[in-house]
Amino acid sequence: MPDRFIYLDHNATTPLHPEVKNTITEMMEIYGNPSSLHSAGRIARQKIEQSRETVAGFIGAAPDEIIFVGSGSEANNTVLNSLSCSSQVCRLERKSRDSIITTAIEHPCIMETSKCLRERGFPVNHLPVDVNGKVKIDKLRELLTYQTALVSVMYANNEIGTIQDIKTIAEITHSRGAFFHTDAVQAVGKIPVDVKDLNVDFLTLSAHKIYGPKGIGALYIRRGTPFCPMIRGGHQERGRRAGTENTIGIVAFAKAIEMRQQEMHDEAERLNRFRKILIDGIKNNIPDVQFNGHPTDVLPGTLNVSFVGAEGESILLYLDLEGIGVSTGSACASGSLDPSHVILATGIGAELAHGSIRISMGRENTLDDIQYTISALKRVIQRVRDMSTTYQRKTA
Repeated sequence: MPDRFIYLDHNATTPLHPEVKNTITEMMEIYGNPSSLHSAGRIARQKIEQSRETVAGFIGAAPDEIIFVGSGSEANNTVLNSLSCSSQVCRLERKSRDSIITTAIEHPCIMETSKCLRERGFPVNHLPVDVNGKVKIDKLRELLTYQTALVSVMYANNEIGTIQDIKTIAEITHSRGAFFHTDAVQAVGKIPVDVKDLNVDFLTLSAHKIYGPKGIGALYIRRGTPFCPMIRGGHQERGRRAGTENTIGIVAFAKAIEMRQQEMHDEAERLNRFRKILIDGIKNNIPDVQFNGHPTDVLPGTLNVSFVGAEGESILLYLDLEGIGVSTGSACASGSLDPSHVILATGIGAELAHGSIRISMGRENTLDDIQYTISALKRVIQRVRDMSTTYQRKTA
């Protein structure tokens, strides 16, 4: 076994930032319920509200436009499930609109919730994407009607890294009076995001993608936008999300945001440089490869590549033996044997889609890590292809 491990799966989750670790340790002494009126509760409440200001400010929002939730998936479910609320108030605010438009390359939490809504009688349309994973804007204009209640488009794709023109998509959506939501879990903390400039109604964030803890996320809801809580009960989060707040997680989330403010710009430049080195290294050392996603409108440090005649799971396991951690797609879909729905949506065939891996770099990766990965990939792909009779016949 190798004597080191190179983690290249940051789109799945990230290690805790050292400053976030310190914050979590310090916050273990803050045990009061934020809803309690005594001093212990007031201290916890103050920490939460200070954190809310930090998170809000990072994306250009007002503090009262941020609610804390348990995860990005919960935030996404909350927005989409607002459609199914049957209360008189919600029906009046939707004005009989009941359909949703999303894309063919969304995170599984959007795809599965959309499927559930369809089964409950709500029309759902999925926007196609081009070969680079960009939403087909003309198709959006075609599908938008005055029955459309909500359009939901992921800001940056978790598998191929393609960044969408959210500002334009939101503008088109609003031209028909529909609300717009973006799952920005992969974007926030990696590229600049400003909700006012984008003019979105809802935006989803998550801490564990930016060196914060798991189990805490946030949902931006533009002031005045109709909203229906998914988790009901107490008055927490101004009645928008019941349940005693995760004080430690919230404060740690804010600390992760603070560190992103300091490190994001320089890190993006470094990871973009590493990405180019990785692409060139693969091109120069391994034949029969295809790079997936947009060549320039892409997340720093994200690279999705397909290898002809090699199966993604085999590549992943052999790289793990070499001391390198990558993925074959979304961590939330890793139990599936089906090829990535994202790769298939770009028009790539199932066989090549099965040969795809995702490399996602982060703050602790070095140039030496990237150079070692290139040499290891060369060895691994050759080994896998040598065992593939199909590939041998194709290249004979």
